[in-house]
Amino acid sequence: MTIEVGKQAPDFTAVNEANEKITLSNFKGKKIVLIFYPFDFSGLCQGELCEVRDNYNEWIDKGAIVFGISRDSRHAHAAFKKQENFPFSLLADTKGEIAKLYGAWNEAFAAAERMTLVINENGQIVFKIHNGIPDARDHSGVLAAINN
Repeated sequence: MTIEVGKQAPDFTAVNEANEKITLSNFKGKKIVLIFYPFDFSGLCQGELCEVRDNYNEWIDKGAIVFGISRDSRHAHAAFKKQENFPFSLLADTKGEIAKLYGAWNEAFAAAERMTLVINENGQIVFKIHNGIPDARDHSGVLAAINN
């Protein structure tokens, strides 16, 4: 399945690093940023998520809630979040079900590709970046998408 701008974001439930269940539809009325990435503790992923961390206040000041999503376990997420001091939740998609639902799953690598989505208050996707696993993203357009 491929997710496109203008479509409704598919609902899902996953656990975060604290083993709390997070259901996307519970955030209706809020702006959401979903950041799919391949693996915790990998250089490129670390760099991208640290960039998000460093720009996070601009995003939340505009009302966004941010979730990182990868196939790693909640335990790996907890260690990664602590090490990098991430202020946002990391969701465990250990079987790739959410990544598959959003068209971000790379079967050959058994991991999510690099996809960032901004979802508006009505659950509609208003911004999308989708890069392959080796290709870093430019998140500079996220703030403008959150502002709309």
